[in-house]
Amino acid sequence: MTASTNKPPIWFWIISVIALIWNGLGVHGYLSQAYKTSAYTDYYSTEQIDVMNSLPTWYTALFAIAVFSGVLGSLLLLFRKKFAKLLLILSFLTATIQMVYFLFIADLKGVDFSDQKITSYIVIVFATFLVWFATKAKSKDWIN
Repeated sequence: MTASTNKPPIWFWIISVIALIWNGLGVHGYLSQAYKTSAYTDYYSTEQIDVMNSLPTWYTALFAIAVFSGVLGSLLLLFRKKFAKLLLILSFLTATIQMVYFLFIADLKGVDFSDQKITSYIVIVFATFLVWFATKAKSKDWIN
């Protein structure tokens, strides 16, 4: 296997670092929720936490898969590995399924989740962008 001689532009590195930070924040959110840390319990109301605790187990599993594959995909972008694209696609698919369920299907029991709904749309847009970005990086031979 030969290393790519195409040197990525500086914005490739900037976007890859932003992607890692973004997905790292997702991992923090997942771990805070999983371990019910004060960062989690102080941010949400009791009613919101009750609704979130009632979501199906597969929903939480998708959350974990989305954020951990996103972090690994972002790291692999920084290491210029093409497997980054597959992990970012996995992150996109799992995050999108999770967010669509939250936005349109889940019974939120009339509890206000306005801020979380806005965040859900941002997650989908950013995950879509990262798949596009990895595809572009691969086509430019910045990752191999």
